Amino acid sequence: MADWYARVDEAVDGLAERLWDVALTLHRDPELAFDEHRAAARLSEELLQGGFAVDRGIAGLPTAFAGRAGTGEPRVALLLEYDALPGLGHACGHNLIAAASLGAALATRQADVPGTVLAVGTPAEEGGGGKVLELAAGVFDGVDAALMFHPGVHSWSWAPLTAQAELTVTFHGRAAHPTGNPTEGIDALAALIQLFTVLAVLQRRLPPGSHVQGIITQGGEATNIVPDLAEGRFGLRGLTTAALDRLAEQVREAAEGVARATGTTVSVERPREGYAHFRNNTVLSDAFGRHLGELGIPMTEPEPGVFLGSSDIGNISTSLPAIHPFVAITGPEQSDHTPEFAAAAASERGRTVLLAAAKALARTAVDVLTGAHDAAWAEFHRRAAAER
Repeated sequence: MADWYARVDEAVDGLAERLWDVALTLHRDPELAFDEHRAAARLSEELLQGGFAVDRGIAGLPTAFAGRAGTGEPRVALLLEYDALPGLGHACGHNLIAAASLGAALATRQADVPGTVLAVGTPAEEGGGGKVLELAAGVFDGVDAALMFHPGVHSWSWAPLTAQAELTVTFHGRAAHPTGNPTEGIDALAALIQLFTVLAVLQRRLPPGSHVQGIITQGGEATNIVPDLAEGRFGLRGLTTAALDRLAEQVREAAEGVARATGTTVSVERPREGYAHFRNNTVLSDAFGRHLGELGIPMTEPEPGVFLGSSDIGNISTSLPAIHPFVAITGPEQSDHTPEFAAAAASERGRTVLLAAAKALARTAVDVLTGAHDAAWAEFHRRAAAER
């Protein structure tokens, strides 16, 4: 194993300037979800030059791609994210994710490790759910492990990510003049406001990790008309996907109760599939943490009771063994999705983390390809059974 690790480390060292150029190019030219055409083209070209066969536009997504090198089993996938944030650019560090996974894939291929290496371009993590669509299209069929890292403000071996979904709640009433014939009206907006009050009470008794937050998206057009339609959009989070589903049912029941009380009718819809909670695989995350520690960056477990939002890596992790460690590129006094974090994603520390993460990911890919996939799958099935 030490020989394989030395080979991939040497390969990443040889790719260092090329990978940093990729990271800086993406950073200077941020593209939003599902519009990452230049990033996808650059990353695909790098894979082609590195000896990968590349399929573009996979899963019906123009900015998604999959590179493949090697043959047979096991199969390991390195995941590349590259979408940016509106107004902030790469304030989530996806430029570093793309470059690190690219480097790990190229290094593993150069080391000629037996098995199949995939480099999967996953667009639109920031709300679009590219991985969810790729999963449904069969992109990850037959894959034994999915590996990526994420820049952060802590170096944590896994990600406490919650399940997430959105609901659209629409109340229908009856329009009327508020003074001319007020008793003829049924105020849909009043019903929606009442739902917010009910959900504020519900929020107090939700379990840790569960949360509901909403906004009003439609509430009438004029103050002299009783609104006959009101619509709200609600973001829901749960510690697990099962907890999220229970919360969604509670919101539905609350909306139907308000409708009965106000004489309105209501529809509750989930416009798209949400994000599942993240199911860590300690066989693989411990390996990554051990490798990164040997490269000079120690890792710890997440602090108890801390929840970091949601990501479409959750859907991957509940379908096959996966990791999503955080590696700090700035101090804990900062936060991602800020201008300061965007600057850190192009800093010297960001470069150091990129190269160390690429090596640790490549070493973990070696582990998967040389036998760790069996233990990873065994743990995956144990955790899945425990969540039922």
